[in-house]
Amino acid sequence: MTEFNNGALLWCVPLAYVLACLPVALGAGISRSWAVAEGAALAALVMALAAIAQQAFSSALTDKLGLAMLMLVSLLGWVVLRYSRRYLNGEAGQKRYLLAMLLTLASIGVVVVTHNLGVLVLAWIASSVALHYLLTFYRDRPAALVVAHKKFIASRLAEVCLLAALTLIYLETGTLAFQGIADHVQSANALSAALNTAMALVVLAVILKSAQLPVHGWLIQVMEAPTPVSALLHAGIVNLGGFLLIRLALMLSASPTAQTLLVVVGSLSAVLAGLVMMTRISIKVRLAWSTCAQMGFMLLECGLGLYELAFLHLVAHSLYKAYAFLAAGEAVLDSRRRAFFPPETRRSSAASVVMRLLCVPLAIGLLAGSVAVWQMGLPGLTISPVAVLIVGLGLAPLLWRADGWGIGTVRGVIAILVLGQFYIAGHLVFGALVETPAATASLPLTLWAGGCLALLYLLQVWLLAFPRGQFAKAFYPWAYAGFYLDERFTRLTFRIWPISLPAVSLRSPHPIAALLSEKS
Repeated sequence: MTEFNNGALLWCVPLAYVLACLPVALGAGISRSWAVAEGAALAALVMALAAIAQQAFSSALTDKLGLAMLMLVSLLGWVVLRYSRRYLNGEAGQKRYLLAMLLTLASIGVVVVTHNLGVLVLAWIASSVALHYLLTFYRDRPAALVVAHKKFIASRLAEVCLLAALTLIYLETGTLAFQGIADHVQSANALSAALNTAMALVVLAVILKSAQLPVHGWLIQVMEAPTPVSALLHAGIVNLGGFLLIRLALMLSASPTAQTLLVVVGSLSAVLAGLVMMTRISIKVRLAWSTCAQMGFMLLECGLGLYELAFLHLVAHSLYKAYAFLAAGEAVLDSRRRAFFPPETRRSSAASVVMRLLCVPLAIGLLAGSVAVWQMGLPGLTISPVAVLIVGLGLAPLLWRADGWGIGTVRGVIAILVLGQFYIAGHLVFGALVETPAATASLPLTLWAGGCLALLYLLQVWLLAFPRGQFAKAFYPWAYAGFYLDERFTRLTFRIWPISLPAVSLRSPHPIAALLSEKS
């Protein structure tokens, strides 16, 4: 009975968003509609907290992964709705925005609480359709319509892959319940050809939904939508692919084809997007490229079997991106504050390259030493060397200081030691939430992933040290253009499925409109 009540409490969260749609759709005033929406978001957050408290004092088995995701979604929904009211004050179409936002949040809530793969896929499709109306909130902006159309095509392709995967899984296992699928995988010596194909289709759908290269353009150009929509998209919706992969962790670990696809596509997307981000000035565009790169890292981690690291990455990225987008307007103030500080003296380029390369083994050594200290008190603690490598490379830039190996480096060492303890503690917490042991990736995949991450670090170091060198001059135009991948994808999508734009688009100087005019 306790387990049923806890599950019912979880389902009340998406239900709260759905019920809030009724007064908005039935003609309530703008102020009352916003009050109802904010009240529903607050109620959802309270119910998520109540479910966590109930689990803390209950011995019943509960879906910890779904509960943690529901708490994250409820928090983001409450913050985004409160921000939206002030952001859209005086705008036309606020009720349309509220309905689309509430339905999007309700769909995401169903995605994270359901234990059935079929229900998850249907809810994911519903969230994508509702998001389309948020992306086209400004219907008179041709660029917004073009980007939403590109996203619509990519999402529909992903959903075809998901429906095909559902069919194969059900025919093979006779169930779409996550527990039933996991039991079937554990009872078999190896995945059948049908399940291996199904998992590869799921991975392909996640790649399309997560805006990985070369279908990333819609995520980068979606800035025509209101800022709170960008915050919800980058902080929540694009992360659902990683959540699904963690749900299907046992099946993924048994599918070398799916693992290879994730590692190769994720690593290439992370490297290319990380390099392109260095060339951008606009804060929101940089954040968009950062999301593309972070999704690549997350898929890479799932492909390597580092599920607890992937979930930790998912939660941290969601919270950071929500804050970064909603605080993007403070970028001008931040730049003014920095103007009061004297610029740092730069060392010679060769010396800076050597120093930054030496930061890698030092950061990895500090993190590995921290793990060894924790293992003295917790002998059962195991962290994959690949995870230590990934986190160590991410922490190494904290040692990049203009004073060489002086006081700045000491501060960097302290920062790495502190953050290392947070990572290890997070590993324990999120490992308990995921409840799926880390899988061991094949040696070729591990070497490929390590090589890509090392290449990204080396290129960043080189470009920072020699910003006016021959390599930088040749590299910059390609990186600034995103290696021209999106232009090719845009032409292909509009050749397959054209779009009718408002007449104003013919006079628009926007590069996307120019691209379409060139095609026609």
